[in-house]
Amino acid sequence: MSKSLGFIEITGVVAAMDALDIMCKAADVELASWERKLGGRLVTIIIQGDVAAVTEAVDAAVAHAIKKPVSHAVIANPHEEIVRLVELSASRWKKVKNNNQE
Repeated sequence: MSKSLGFIEITGVVAAMDALDIMCKAADVELASWERKLGGRLVTIIIQGDVAAVTEAVDAAVAHAIKKPVSHAVIANPHEEIVRLVELSASRWKKVKNNNQE
């Protein structure tokens, strides 16, 4: 199984959650991280899984999301620096989640 990352950038948190739901239901993928910019007007959802699943998930979100994504991409076998950047992004929201549970 080859690791892959999929990216969807879309306007609005609600549209981003809709796109994530579509992706997770369309294929065997999981949320790797997400980023909000411009006060939530631009949201980037990053998923991970095998190449075929990530491609299927991103294509499904592009076709069926409530808003048309601003951009999207699939990176098969990402470079270790890309993986490190995604892990850094994920550590910020995982840290907030863990602090809220205490």
